[in-house]
Amino acid sequence: MRHILSETWSGLVRNRAMAFSVMVTMWVSLSLFGISVLVAEQVDALQSRWYGKIEISIFLCTELSSGLGVGNCEPGQATTPAQKELVRNRLEANPDVSEVIYESQQERYEAFLETYKDSPIQDTITVDNIQDAFRVKLKNPENYEGVLAEAKTLPGVQNVSDVHQILDPLFSALNALVWGARGLAALLIFAAAVQISNTIKLSAFTRRKELGIMRLVGASSGYITLPFVLESLVSAIGAIIFSGLTVAALMQFVIIDKAKPSIQTLEWIGWGSAWTAILWIAVAGVALGTIPPLLSTRRYLNV
Repeated sequence: MRHILSETWSGLVRNRAMAFSVMVTMWVSLSLFGISVLVAEQVDALQSRWYGKIEISIFLCTELSSGLGVGNCEPGQATTPAQKELVRNRLEANPDVSEVIYESQQERYEAFLETYKDSPIQDTITVDNIQDAFRVKLKNPENYEGVLAEAKTLPGVQNVSDVHQILDPLFSALNALVWGARGLAALLIFAAAVQISNTIKLSAFTRRKELGIMRLVGASSGYITLPFVLESLVSAIGAIIFSGLTVAALMQFVIIDKAKPSIQTLEWIGWGSAWTAILWIAVAGVALGTIPPLLSTRRYLNV
Protein backbone atom coordinates (compact mmCIF):
# COMPACT_ATOMS: atom_id res chain seq x y z
CA MET A 1 0.00 0.00 0.00
CA ARG A 2 2.90 2.34 0.77
CA HIS A 3 4.27 1.79 -2.73
CA ILE A 4 0.88 2.54 -4.30
CA LEU A 5 0.54 5.81 -2.36
CA SER A 6 4.13 6.72 -3.25
CA GLU A 7 3.43 6.10 -6.93
CA THR A 8 0.23 8.14 -6.71
CA TRP A 9 2.05 11.10 -5.16
CA SER A 10 4.88 10.81 -7.66
CA GLY A 11 2.39 10.84 -10.53
CA LEU A 12 0.60 13.90 -9.17
CA VAL A 13 3.85 15.81 -8.75
CA ARG A 14 5.15 14.77 -12.15
CA ASN A 15 1.90 15.70 -13.92
CA ARG A 16 0.73 18.49 -11.62
CA ALA A 17 -0.13 20.86 -14.47
CA MET A 18 -2.32 18.25 -16.14
CA ALA A 19 -3.87 17.23 -12.81
CA PHE A 20 -4.71 20.87 -12.11
CA SER A 21 -6.27 21.36 -15.54
CA VAL A 22 -8.31 18.18 -15.09
CA MET A 23 -9.54 19.40 -11.72
CA VAL A 24 -10.53 22.80 -13.15
CA THR A 25 -12.41 21.19 -16.05
CA MET A 26 -14.22 18.88 -13.65
CA TRP A 27 -14.93 21.81 -11.33
CA VAL A 28 -16.64 23.78 -14.10
CA SER A 29 -18.59 20.80 -15.43
CA LEU A 30 -19.73 19.58 -12.00
CA SER A 31 -20.68 23.12 -10.94
CA LEU A 32 -22.84 23.53 -14.02
CA PHE A 33 -24.35 20.11 -13.36
CA GLY A 34 -25.16 21.14 -9.78
CA ILE A 35 -26.65 24.43 -10.94
CA SER A 36 -28.86 22.54 -13.41
CA VAL A 37 -30.13 20.44 -10.47
CA LEU A 38 -30.93 23.64 -8.55
CA VAL A 39 -32.74 25.15 -11.54
CA ALA A 40 -34.77 21.95 -11.98
CA GLU A 41 -35.71 22.02 -8.27
CA GLN A 42 -36.74 25.67 -8.59
CA VAL A 43 -38.88 25.01 -11.65
CA ASP A 44 -40.58 22.09 -9.87
CA ALA A 45 -41.28 24.30 -6.83
CA LEU A 46 -42.82 27.06 -8.97
CA GLN A 47 -44.82 24.59 -11.04
CA SER A 48 -46.15 22.81 -7.96
CA ARG A 49 -47.24 26.07 -6.31
CA TRP A 50 -48.70 27.82 -9.33
CA TYR A 51 -50.41 24.79 -10.78
CA GLY A 52 -51.73 23.90 -7.33
CA LYS A 53 -53.57 27.22 -7.13
CA ILE A 54 -54.94 27.21 -10.66
CA GLU A 55 -58.68 27.50 -11.06
CA ILE A 56 -60.72 27.49 -14.24
CA SER A 57 -63.20 30.37 -14.34
CA ILE A 58 -66.36 29.81 -16.37
CA PHE A 59 -68.18 33.07 -17.12
CA LEU A 60 -71.89 32.98 -17.84
CA CYS A 61 -73.98 35.09 -20.19
CA THR A 62 -75.72 38.35 -19.24
CA GLU A 63 -78.36 40.28 -21.15
CA LEU A 64 -75.72 42.86 -22.09
CA SER A 65 -73.00 40.42 -23.10
CA SER A 66 -75.15 37.89 -24.93
CA GLY A 67 -75.56 40.18 -27.91
CA LEU A 68 -71.82 40.22 -28.60
CA GLY A 69 -71.97 36.97 -30.56
CA VAL A 70 -69.44 35.07 -28.43
CA GLY A 71 -69.67 31.79 -26.58
CA ASN A 72 -72.89 29.83 -26.24
CA CYS A 73 -75.12 32.79 -25.41
CA GLU A 74 -78.56 33.37 -26.89
CA PRO A 75 -79.07 36.92 -28.19
CA GLY A 76 -80.41 39.28 -25.53
CA GLN A 77 -80.78 36.53 -22.91
CA ALA A 78 -78.80 35.82 -19.78
CA THR A 79 -77.99 32.31 -18.67
CA THR A 80 -81.16 30.73 -17.28
CA PRO A 81 -81.34 28.99 -13.87
CA ALA A 82 -81.79 25.67 -15.67
CA GLN A 83 -78.64 26.26 -17.69
CA LYS A 84 -76.71 27.19 -14.54
CA GLU A 85 -77.85 24.01 -12.87
CA LEU A 86 -76.82 22.01 -15.94
CA VAL A 87 -73.38 23.63 -15.93
CA ARG A 88 -72.92 22.88 -12.22
CA ASN A 89 -74.07 19.26 -12.57
CA ARG A 90 -71.83 18.58 -15.56
CA LEU A 91 -68.82 20.09 -13.81
CA GLU A 92 -69.39 18.23 -10.55
CA ALA A 93 -69.78 14.96 -12.47
CA ASN A 94 -66.39 15.40 -14.12
CA PRO A 95 -63.86 13.06 -12.42
CA ASP A 96 -61.07 15.65 -12.72
CA VAL A 97 -63.00 18.31 -10.75
CA SER A 98 -62.57 18.54 -6.97
CA GLU A 99 -64.78 21.58 -6.23
CA VAL A 100 -67.21 23.89 -8.02
CA ILE A 101 -67.87 27.35 -6.54
CA TYR A 102 -70.59 29.66 -7.83
CA GLU A 103 -70.13 33.45 -7.64
CA SER A 104 -73.14 35.67 -8.28
CA GLN A 105 -73.03 38.99 -10.11
CA GLN A 106 -73.32 40.88 -6.83
CA GLU A 107 -70.48 38.95 -5.21
CA ARG A 108 -68.19 39.51 -8.15
CA TYR A 109 -69.19 43.19 -8.33
CA GLU A 110 -68.30 43.68 -4.66
CA ALA A 111 -64.97 41.94 -5.24
CA PHE A 112 -64.38 44.24 -8.22
CA LEU A 113 -65.06 47.34 -6.10
CA GLU A 114 -62.67 46.10 -3.43
CA THR A 115 -59.93 45.46 -5.98
CA TYR A 116 -60.32 48.85 -7.71
CA LYS A 117 -61.47 50.92 -4.73
CA ASP A 118 -58.94 53.68 -5.43
CA SER A 119 -59.28 53.62 -9.20
CA PRO A 120 -61.66 55.69 -11.38
CA ILE A 121 -62.38 52.56 -13.41
CA GLN A 122 -64.96 51.43 -10.85
CA ASP A 123 -67.28 54.23 -11.98
CA THR A 124 -67.46 52.75 -15.47
CA ILE A 125 -68.76 49.33 -14.37
CA THR A 126 -72.16 48.48 -12.94
CA VAL A 127 -73.43 45.23 -11.49
CA ASP A 128 -75.24 44.51 -14.79
CA ASN A 129 -71.89 44.51 -16.62
CA ILE A 130 -70.46 41.87 -14.32
CA GLN A 131 -70.88 38.21 -15.23
CA ASP A 132 -71.68 35.57 -12.68
CA ALA A 133 -69.29 32.65 -12.87
CA PHE A 134 -68.24 29.24 -11.68
CA ARG A 135 -64.76 28.72 -10.27
CA VAL A 136 -63.53 25.17 -10.75
CA LYS A 137 -60.77 23.57 -8.71
CA LEU A 138 -59.09 20.49 -10.17
CA LYS A 139 -57.86 17.33 -8.46
CA ASN A 140 -54.76 17.39 -10.62
CA PRO A 141 -54.10 20.86 -12.08
CA GLU A 142 -52.24 19.31 -15.01
CA ASN A 143 -55.38 17.45 -16.17
CA TYR A 144 -57.26 20.54 -17.25
CA GLU A 145 -57.82 20.03 -20.96
CA GLY A 146 -60.87 17.77 -20.60
CA VAL A 147 -62.63 20.14 -18.19
CA LEU A 148 -61.78 23.10 -20.39
CA ALA A 149 -63.11 21.44 -23.55
CA GLU A 150 -66.36 20.36 -21.86
CA ALA A 151 -67.00 23.76 -20.27
CA LYS A 152 -66.72 25.53 -23.61
CA THR A 153 -69.56 23.43 -25.06
CA LEU A 154 -72.11 23.99 -22.27
CA PRO A 155 -75.12 26.21 -23.01
CA GLY A 156 -75.15 29.57 -21.24
CA VAL A 157 -71.35 29.78 -21.06
CA GLN A 158 -69.89 32.90 -22.67
CA ASN A 159 -66.19 32.23 -22.18
CA VAL A 160 -63.73 30.21 -20.13
CA SER A 161 -60.61 31.68 -18.56
CA ASP A 162 -57.60 29.44 -18.08
CA VAL A 163 -54.10 30.60 -17.06
CA HIS A 164 -52.52 27.42 -18.42
CA GLN A 165 -52.26 29.27 -21.72
CA ILE A 166 -49.74 31.57 -20.01
CA LEU A 167 -48.06 29.11 -17.66
CA ASP A 168 -47.49 26.23 -20.09
CA PRO A 169 -45.23 28.22 -22.49
CA LEU A 170 -43.43 29.70 -19.47
CA PHE A 171 -42.66 26.32 -17.94
CA SER A 172 -41.77 24.88 -21.34
CA ALA A 173 -39.14 27.62 -21.67
CA LEU A 174 -37.87 27.00 -18.13
CA ASN A 175 -37.64 23.24 -18.73
CA ALA A 176 -35.76 23.93 -21.96
CA LEU A 177 -33.33 26.02 -19.92
CA VAL A 178 -32.86 23.14 -17.48
CA TRP A 179 -32.16 20.62 -20.24
CA GLY A 180 -29.85 23.09 -21.98
CA ALA A 181 -27.80 23.42 -18.79
CA ARG A 182 -27.75 19.63 -18.37
CA GLY A 183 -26.65 19.17 -21.96
CA LEU A 184 -23.82 21.66 -21.55
CA ALA A 185 -22.80 20.01 -18.26
CA ALA A 186 -22.79 16.60 -19.97
CA LEU A 187 -20.59 18.00 -22.74
CA LEU A 188 -18.12 19.39 -20.22
CA ILE A 189 -18.13 16.14 -18.23
CA PHE A 190 -17.33 14.28 -21.45
CA ALA A 191 -14.47 16.72 -22.09
CA ALA A 192 -13.18 16.07 -18.57
CA ALA A 193 -13.34 12.31 -19.16
CA VAL A 194 -11.34 12.68 -22.38
CA GLN A 195 -8.80 14.85 -20.59
CA ILE A 196 -8.46 12.28 -17.82
CA SER A 197 -7.90 9.57 -20.42
CA ASN A 198 -5.19 11.62 -22.16
CA THR A 199 -3.52 12.39 -18.83
CA ILE A 200 -3.31 8.69 -17.99
CA LYS A 201 -1.95 7.96 -21.45
CA LEU A 202 0.85 10.52 -20.98
CA SER A 203 1.55 9.36 -17.44
CA ALA A 204 1.75 5.74 -18.57
CA PHE A 205 4.10 6.68 -21.39
CA THR A 206 6.51 8.50 -19.06
CA ARG A 207 6.52 5.50 -16.70
CA ARG A 208 6.61 2.76 -19.32
CA LYS A 209 9.94 1.33 -18.11
CA GLU A 210 8.68 1.06 -14.53
CA LEU A 211 5.47 -0.57 -15.71
CA GLY A 212 7.39 -3.05 -17.84
CA ILE A 213 9.51 -4.07 -14.87
CA MET A 214 6.40 -4.45 -12.70
CA ARG A 215 4.86 -6.75 -15.29
CA LEU A 216 8.01 -8.85 -15.45
CA VAL A 217 8.09 -9.38 -11.68
CA GLY A 218 4.45 -10.48 -11.72
CA ALA A 219 2.61 -7.38 -10.42
CA SER A 220 -1.16 -7.76 -10.69
CA SER A 221 -3.33 -5.60 -12.92
CA GLY A 222 -4.97 -3.99 -9.91
CA TYR A 223 -1.60 -3.15 -8.38
CA ILE A 224 -0.49 -1.37 -11.56
CA THR A 225 -3.82 0.34 -12.20
CA LEU A 226 -4.60 1.64 -8.71
CA PRO A 227 -2.10 4.57 -8.65
CA PHE A 228 -3.59 5.97 -11.87
CA VAL A 229 -7.11 5.69 -10.45
CA LEU A 230 -6.05 7.39 -7.21
CA GLU A 231 -4.42 10.25 -9.15
CA SER A 232 -7.68 10.87 -11.01
CA LEU A 233 -9.71 10.48 -7.83
CA VAL A 234 -7.64 13.14 -6.04
CA SER A 235 -8.46 15.63 -8.83
CA ALA A 236 -12.11 14.56 -8.66
CA ILE A 237 -12.28 15.12 -4.90
CA GLY A 238 -10.82 18.60 -5.30
CA ALA A 239 -13.36 19.35 -8.04
CA ILE A 240 -16.22 18.04 -5.87
CA ILE A 241 -15.18 20.31 -2.98
CA PHE A 242 -14.93 23.42 -5.14
CA SER A 243 -18.15 22.60 -7.01
CA GLY A 244 -20.00 22.09 -3.72
CA LEU A 245 -18.70 25.45 -2.47
CA THR A 246 -19.83 27.06 -5.74
CA VAL A 247 -23.36 25.70 -5.36
CA ALA A 248 -23.46 26.72 -1.68
CA ALA A 249 -22.27 30.24 -2.54
CA LEU A 250 -24.94 30.50 -5.24
CA MET A 251 -27.61 29.42 -2.77
CA GLN A 252 -26.50 31.82 -0.03
CA PHE A 253 -25.50 34.95 -1.92
CA VAL A 254 -27.82 34.83 -4.93
CA ILE A 255 -31.01 33.04 -3.81
CA ILE A 256 -31.19 33.61 -0.04
CA ASP A 257 -29.58 37.05 0.22
CA LYS A 258 -30.80 38.56 -3.06
CA ALA A 259 -33.68 36.74 -4.73
CA LYS A 260 -35.83 35.85 -1.72
CA PRO A 261 -35.97 39.38 -0.22
CA SER A 262 -36.49 40.98 -3.64
CA ILE A 263 -39.28 38.68 -4.92
CA GLN A 264 -41.17 37.40 -1.92
CA THR A 265 -44.22 36.28 -3.92
CA LEU A 266 -42.36 33.34 -5.45
CA GLU A 267 -41.74 29.96 -3.90
CA TRP A 268 -37.95 29.72 -3.59
CA ILE A 269 -35.91 26.59 -3.00
CA GLY A 270 -33.94 26.17 0.24
CA TRP A 271 -30.85 24.46 1.56
CA GLY A 272 -32.46 21.06 1.13
CA SER A 273 -32.29 21.52 -2.64
CA ALA A 274 -28.68 22.72 -2.36
CA TRP A 275 -27.66 19.60 -0.42
CA THR A 276 -29.42 17.45 -3.02
CA ALA A 277 -27.41 19.16 -5.76
CA ILE A 278 -24.16 18.71 -3.80
CA LEU A 279 -24.94 15.02 -3.30
CA TRP A 280 -25.45 14.56 -7.05
CA ILE A 281 -22.19 16.45 -7.66
CA ALA A 282 -20.37 14.03 -5.34
CA VAL A 283 -21.85 10.98 -7.09
CA ALA A 284 -21.02 12.32 -10.55
CA GLY A 285 -17.53 13.40 -9.43
CA VAL A 286 -16.62 10.01 -7.96
CA ALA A 287 -17.90 8.26 -11.09
CA LEU A 288 -15.93 10.67 -13.29
CA GLY A 289 -12.81 10.11 -11.20
CA THR A 290 -12.93 6.30 -11.32
CA ILE A 291 -14.67 5.04 -14.47
CA PRO A 292 -12.54 6.81 -17.15
CA PRO A 293 -9.23 5.81 -15.46
CA LEU A 294 -10.32 2.17 -15.22
CA LEU A 295 -11.28 2.11 -18.89
CA SER A 296 -8.15 3.99 -19.94
CA THR A 297 -5.73 1.76 -18.07
CA ARG A 298 -7.14 -1.30 -19.80
CA ARG A 299 -6.52 0.34 -23.15
CA TYR A 300 -3.19 2.08 -22.64
CA LEU A 301 -1.46 -0.14 -20.07
CA ASN A 302 -2.52 -3.47 -21.59
CA VAL A 303 -2.93 -5.01 -18.16
